Amino acid sequence: MTAASLNYRDLLVVEGSYNPKLRLPMVPVSDGAGIVEAVGARVKNFRPGDRVVPVFFQGWLEGKPTTEKLATGLGANLDGVLCEYRVFDESGLLPIPDYLSNAEAAALPCAGVTAWSAIVRLGGIRPGDTVLVQGTGGVALFALQFAKLMGATVILTSSSDAKLARAKALGADHLINYRDEPVWSRPARVLTGGQGVDLVVEIGGAGTLEQSIRAVRVGGTIALIGVVAGAAASAVPLPLVVMRAVRMQGVTLGSRADFEAMLRACTRAQLHPVLDERRFAFEQTPAAFARMRAGEHFGKIIIEF
Repeated sequence: MTAASLNYRDLLVVEGSYNPKLRLPMVPVSDGAGIVEAVGARVKNFRPGDRVVPVFFQGWLEGKPTTEKLATGLGANLDGVLCEYRVFDESGLLPIPDYLSNAEAAALPCAGVTAWSAIVRLGGIRPGDTVLVQGTGGVALFALQFAKLMGATVILTSSSDAKLARAKALGADHLINYRDEPVWSRPARVLTGGQGVDLVVEIGGAGTLEQSIRAVRVGGTIALIGVVAGAAASAVPLPLVVMRAVRMQGVTLGSRADFEAMLRACTRAQLHPVLDERRFAFEQTPAAFARMRAGEHFGKIIIEF
């Protein structure tokens, strides 16, 4: 292993709130990149020296998710990548495109594929659509990049004017500071001529779901991804979901085939993941998690071995 990147799920795992029945001890962190050191006699697709990135769900190669496939996630169900060496089946790895660094590749498996599924595979975004993205974390910035890649207009929300300015430089078309505009569904609808957005990339969870429902258009989609602002929603305007025929779509990453499709699109566009400006050595992993907990990062937090 040469690099790893952190997701909010990894923070929940190490803090003990992800799954109280988690098997311990275990190796945390799902996303990483490395160099093949040795291969088994029947391995056909890789050889020593190849740069590779692991697939998040080792058993979800293609098709629709199943209980069995979703039980093969790295960093919780299976040991993760925060280690010096890791053994994989060759089906659980993909080659790193030449134009990407190892640190950039390490940012892709969870946040990248999740955003790709939300925008492209499940969201079906087309040129001219409008996407609302919450925040400036890893999934959010990938969603911004993929939405722009598909020709969409992007509205991005954050509580930080500095982060909003950086998102603008990445291509965000409209910016909303939700501390200044707590009812941010109103300016979002104004920006769409009163119609509402085609897709909301819902990362906040319970704390933001009501505003997402009010921001989306009739027949639009809310891609439910994160629970950063809470997991239990108490005041959800369900009549609006019904009357406006809103589709609420849970997004749990994607398959190896989805990862391959995303890598092809990234390579064609020469798209680079957004990495946090601060890097951490392996021994500084607790500090990396502290940075994520404090919400100080912009883009993916990278640990380099």
